[in-house]
Amino acid sequence: MAKKNIFTDAFGTPYFLKRMVIFILGMVSYRRFNGFNKLKISGSENLINLPDTNVLFVSNHQTYFADVAAMYHAFCAVNNGYMNTIKNPVYLLNPKVDFYYVAAEETMNKGILARIFKIAGAVTVKRTWRSEGKNVNRMVDMNEVDNIMKALDNGWVITFPQGTTSAFAQGRKGTAKLIKKQRPIVIPIKINGFRRAFDKKGLKIKVTGVQPTMEFKKPLDIDYDNESPQEILEKVMYAIEQTDEFNLLHEYDNELKNKNNSQ
Repeated sequence: MAKKNIFTDAFGTPYFLKRMVIFILGMVSYRRFNGFNKLKISGSENLINLPDTNVLFVSNHQTYFADVAAMYHAFCAVNNGYMNTIKNPVYLLNPKVDFYYVAAEETMNKGILARIFKIAGAVTVKRTWRSEGKNVNRMVDMNEVDNIMKALDNGWVITFPQGTTSAFAQGRKGTAKLIKKQRPIVIPIKINGFRRAFDKKGLKIKVTGVQPTMEFKKPLDIDYDNESPQEILEKVMYAIEQTDEFNLLHEYDNELKNKNNSQ
């Protein structure tokens, strides 16, 4: 691994600029997560004593930007000793800057706000199966894979294995192949309530009084030498609760709620 630059991140963004962007975005979004809708965080203890590099967070996905913004709050809070809470936003003065997230290229190239989010740490990739609302079938760009590995070599990375905000969509094997090759510590994140609280982009508040949740789980136990990418993917999808059994449970809960509401 190359020696880290003390002035810029893995992709040459000056740390002073990144700190400023994270602080501004954090202050703008703070009331969304600790005012209009109170974010409930659990499992922060699983982030303590992690190495500074080669940590991969895998999460389900509900909005384009609110999920990642909330994660930035949680990571910055833990980085300053605040466990399972974002009550005191002073942590934004000392953000975790070596943090990156994988995002669709077409999403991050639309509008000024998306480009600002990109400065905060986006590693952009082109979807191999969908582009601009149409189904496609294209090869993985190995330069993009190299960029994710570069980010892991320099810090923590969040990725969304489903590559979409649709609930219970299939996981993409590319994530598992990356895990097998790079051998990171893998921390699952389970989020809920973001889809109800915010619009699809995660920029507008749809409903107030919702309590979005974010659970950091224990690192996955992975046999990098002997487990296949498919087996690793199955572990990941189960950990973020996006497998068929969780889908059936979700459907049952909805049916029960509808039945109770009709009585």
